[in-house]
Amino acid sequence: MYGSFRVLLQVLWAHLLCGWVLGSELTFELPDNAKQCFYEDIIIGTKCTLEFQVVTGGHYDVDCRLEDPDGTTLYKEMKKQYDSFTFTAAKNGTYKFCFSNEFSTFTHKTVYFDFQVGDDPPLFPNENRVTALTQMESACVSIHEALKSVIDYQTHFRLREAQGRSRAEDLNTRVAFWSIGEAIILLVVSISQVVLLRSFFSDKKTTTTRVGS
Repeated sequence: MYGSFRVLLQVLWAHLLCGWVLGSELTFELPDNAKQCFYEDIIIGTKCTLEFQVVTGGHYDVDCRLEDPDGTTLYKEMKKQYDSFTFTAAKNGTYKFCFSNEFSTFTHKTVYFDFQVGDDPPLFPNENRVTALTQMESACVSIHEALKSVIDYQTHFRLREAQGRSRAEDLNTRVAFWSIGEAIILLVVSISQVVLLRSFFSDKKTTTTRVGS
């Protein structure tokens, strides 16, 4: 019983370490007419995945560009709301990926990206052994994969919720301004109608002039 509990704790600890070590995940604000770049050292043959999504701002679009250590463009997209790109590093060095909002003159954006480098290390040092895993080890691997799926789903729904909240707040602001405009127009029209009706029923003073003989 104690051994099984110890193995489970090792799995949970390994899962936390994997979340800390592999990849980069960040949500940041990108001002208008601005460009933000990030750098990652990658070893040749490593499989990497870049995923991004614009959470708030304008038309929810941004320019994205990925370059290898020699400056060769591996990925380039203009005005994308979200996308995902997977590649295998062809050489050692520092890879650069940039997000640009230079095409926007007054709207800043909030951008989320997840840059995953390499695969998760095995939970157990002998996981790739010839013999089969024990029942407890197999259960721990299944739990580990399920936890990763839960984290991915939570991130996805948080982004959807933030984007939906931003759209709702923007719509609420537009409705508020529209309501204020309608109220002002209604007030002006009402006052104009009252003034016009009063002008119809107001007594006009007549002047008579006597002509002397």
